[in-house]
Amino acid sequence: MNHNNYESPLSGRYASLEMQRIFSPDEKFATWRRLWVALAEAERELGLPITDEQIAELRAHINDIDYELAEKYEREVRHDVMAHVKAYGDVCPHAKGIIH
Repeated sequence: MNHNNYESPLSGRYASLEMQRIFSPDEKFATWRRLWVALAEAERELGLPITDEQIAELRAHINDIDYELAEKYEREVRHDVMAHVKAYGDVCPHAKGIIH
């Protein structure tokens, strides 16, 4: 499956290539990850025990999305967001506990 373009019966007719990219799974899930990084940074500023190393690890893995692993977790937990939290945590083991 192509994860860098949004696909629907209407996308080829009504959406530009740029719009297809913006609404693609790659962009959606990378945006979720950027939000989780921003949340971790804000929580650290508020005094939660989050290290620079944990945030660096999160940043380093924003775009390497393992779709097969996320699909496996989604079958188990039946929740798309939690599936991606778990998959992100697997590639960021030191930051796993701060992703939410």
